[in-house]
Amino acid sequence: MKKQVKTYVLSCDVCQRTKDEHILKSGLLQPLPIPSQAWETISMDFIEGLPISKRFNFILLIIDKYTKYGHFLPLAHPFTTTEVASAYLDNVFKLHGSPKVIVSDRDRIFTNIF
Repeated sequence: MKKQVKTYVLSCDVCQRTKDEHILKSGLLQPLPIPSQAWETISMDFIEGLPISKRFNFILLIIDKYTKYGHFLPLAHPFTTTEVASAYLDNVFKLHGSPKVIVSDRDRIFTNIF
């Protein structure tokens, strides 16, 4: 009987569309704390799908959460983590030093990275 039920559920269109989630619902969103000084907390994101301009088609966007000042770094796809880190070090780190917190584009928070 277990095999018949499994076969039926796999072939039933309605059963395949209405599956329950087996994870806990997430709680309320909590805002990030307000930084106390500039370039203490930054966010990083990629802007993709751009037309090629001088061989670049990606932008690495780095925003300071305190001043809302941003750096827009062009990248050519495909790129490596070494190229991204090098662009960050050459354009942002040399001007502002290391941040305490980096908020990525995927809602992950990295602290004490340096």
